[in-house]
Amino acid sequence: MSVTVHALARALEEWAPLPYQESYDNAGLQCGDPTMLVQGVLIALDCTPAVIDEAVRRGCNVVVVHHPVIFQPLKRLTGATEVERTIMRALRYEVAVYAAHTNLDNVRHGVSRHLAEKLGLSQLRVLDPKPGLLGKLITYVPPAHAEAVLQALYAAGAGQVGDYHDCSFRLAGTGTFTPGPGTSPAIGRPNQPETVAEQRVEVLLPLHRQAAALRALRQAHPYEEVAYELIKLENQHQEVGSGMIGELAEALPVAEFLARLRQRLGVPVVKHTAFAGPIRKVAVCGGAGSFLTRKAVAAGADAYVTGDIKYHEFFAPEGRLLLCDVGHYESEQYTGELFQALLTEKFSRTFAVLLAETPTNPVRYDF
Repeated sequence: MSVTVHALARALEEWAPLPYQESYDNAGLQCGDPTMLVQGVLIALDCTPAVIDEAVRRGCNVVVVHHPVIFQPLKRLTGATEVERTIMRALRYEVAVYAAHTNLDNVRHGVSRHLAEKLGLSQLRVLDPKPGLLGKLITYVPPAHAEAVLQALYAAGAGQVGDYHDCSFRLAGTGTFTPGPGTSPAIGRPNQPETVAEQRVEVLLPLHRQAAALRALRQAHPYEEVAYELIKLENQHQEVGSGMIGELAEALPVAEFLARLRQRLGVPVVKHTAFAGPIRKVAVCGGAGSFLTRKAVAAGADAYVTGDIKYHEFFAPEGRLLLCDVGHYESEQYTGELFQALLTEKFSRTFAVLLAETPTNPVRYDF
């Protein structure tokens, strides 16, 4: 089976929807022909000229990364910067580059969850769920057709509440209408008032699935004219947001918890604040996560693990938790495993999905 770059991108975006990226981000296809057939995929945290060279050497014409190559708008391609050289190299060798960044950070099964699982945390939940991503879709259906309409809406992405699916609310009522001249009503006749039994059907809906859900509704509904309401909700989406929080199987002294970080993440050093301990509830955020420190404190975390913490930001916990900086790269280093697992499952035996061997961490440690 042949797979295009476009089909590959669609699979990644079903998993980490682009509407979930932050406003400053630039996730998605960075360069390349969407109609090109995928011969192989190389996965890396960052894309550099050396990563493009490795992709070519190993027979891969797609590179999938976490960090976008093009983050700020490019005004020219002259090879003056590493970003320009990377894109020019990709274009020269016809290598497509795709990035899933904060959209992958913000899904429950994304970067922070993987980090939390590496540290042995359980009972995981999103640390800072995002509001304004959900809507409520309401429609009115004859009872005999309610189940078919609901199944169509579920298939389009509606009716998911946390780990529960096929969720809806139904209320019996009475609908009235008069078909106009030239109509072909499913019930009744033109110019004759009708009173029919109907069910009011309600489902939750991720707003980025709105168009698909409305198409499904119109196709499955028996009426010529479909009445519906779509209401944007301010509810937090418990499956989408920044960071994760969970618990260790047993509380650890601070020294043992820090040793766990070094061992499980393979980091030579951990920068951290003073804290008496013990450590049981732990919050994490892959990448630069100092903006969540107060959220971690408010959630009752004993420790917060992230990267890129500035000097003055270490004062923020005020002794209420152990704030740990393990490094930006180090907190996201296992992201490639997420990409590889998804693409291998989705496109098994279609093309190779390889982890890059080229080191891309720009930080070095000397002792």
